[in-house]
Amino acid sequence: MTEILYFAWLRERIGTPRETVETGAATVRELVSELVAREERYAVAFENLSAIRVALDQELTDMDAPLMGVREVAFFPPMTGG
Repeated sequence: MTEILYFAWLRERIGTPRETVETGAATVRELVSELVAREERYAVAFENLSAIRVALDQELTDMDAPLMGVREVAFFPPMTGG
């Protein structure tokens, strides 16, 4: 089982801050494809992957990162400084 966390506008579009999923995905990109296939709200949230950052077990990575052994996937918009 994989814990998925959603932050900021992703959380708003999907309607939950977290969920636990059973996945056969090998990479983050495959996980996103599985989620998008589930319901329209995921398709809306993930329509522009270039606007989304991902962390695996609290380490920033990219959409092609492997999920083997990962317990937590976090999706969030890019951070802005100021």
